[in-house]
Amino acid sequence: MRQRLLDVLRLLDATPAPRGGERTAAHRLRAWCAERWPHIEWQVLEHGSAGGSLVAAHGAGPLLYSHLDTSLDDGGEFNRLVTGNAAPVGPLTVDGDLVAGFGLGVARGPAAAALVAFAEAGAGRLLLAGSGTHRRASGITGLEAYADTFPLPRSAIVAKCGPPTLLWHEPGACYLTVRVTGRSGAAMTAESATPPGGVVAHAGVVLEELDGWRTSYLAADPRAGQTGRACGIGAVSGGWPDKPDLLPARLRIDLYVVAGDQVEPKALAAELTDRLRARCARSALRDCEIDVEAEPVAPAVATPADAPVVRAAQAAWLDEFGTRPPPVTGWTGSTDGVVLRARGVDTVRLGPRARPATDDPRRDVLALTELTAFARVYRRLLTEPA
Repeated sequence: MRQRLLDVLRLLDATPAPRGGERTAAHRLRAWCAERWPHIEWQVLEHGSAGGSLVAAHGAGPLLYSHLDTSLDDGGEFNRLVTGNAAPVGPLTVDGDLVAGFGLGVARGPAAAALVAFAEAGAGRLLLAGSGTHRRASGITGLEAYADTFPLPRSAIVAKCGPPTLLWHEPGACYLTVRVTGRSGAAMTAESATPPGGVVAHAGVVLEELDGWRTSYLAADPRAGQTGRACGIGAVSGGWPDKPDLLPARLRIDLYVVAGDQVEPKALAAELTDRLRARCARSALRDCEIDVEAEPVAPAVATPADAPVVRAAQAAWLDEFGTRPPPVTGWTGSTDGVVLRARGVDTVRLGPRARPATDDPRRDVLALTELTAFARVYRRLLTEPA
């Protein structure tokens, strides 16, 4: 199993799979799998303009799910906006029990374990989906295309890195977009803009208030079940980098918000709008328009803790690791598990822990012994379905 995992990881590492552009990687993976396991019917389910998912089935049984796309695109032009580094990431490396490479945590490591487990199990279904990472205004996802094409099973296992335990409850998420609009001007005559100097010069007022709102939002976390709240500013923009002698009329700030409890995104946006307007009215931004727009990703959904798939996963964890899955609270990672649960599929999530490589934080490090252990757990959950 260890060698098969390495073979799959090397294949995934050699083929870029940016979100919404996984089709080439999915077809290459299908051909590779068909050569090694010809008794299985491997399919590529295409979606969107260039998206693709690897699909296979051994008859009825639970769905083993992971995804092909990575959060970043190795060498993509926008990566440097997040990482500060535009250089290509090096190839996959193996050092004893440790494997290091781009996209192992999200989600090539768990995806490889899921693929090998499914091929060895002889039961259940497999979906390595395209467009499995969060992205706003992204069109149909691989999971949505799958649900529109195939009947969903009663239960599913999400193979993804996470906490060292079993999750049956995951938070929901939304995006909030803050827009502060004044009047444009010229840098050589700062008073020509509203406010003088332009909105970007007064971004600190908005950022300070957002920090206060974030503190209040997190403090109100009821810590329901296994999950919690989180919030972060992911992007700040304004103006035209090629012509900074023009003062922009608009400042835009984008936030990612996580909630384990039932939170209404539009209500959050309205609350934040009122708070920002009150604060800006006491500043140089008093004559600016303030608007906050909410874009839901998915609501928080939980599988009952006594559901058969949860009990089966707990038993498999105990047999593999010798202890029961430890309790967890305040977990803030949201995956397509919330989408499956919202469609009535009892779902558990479990997988290895990844960490950033010390030489390049764009690369993840995984222990092969741990990855192999989770592959055995996935295989058992397919062969002993709940």
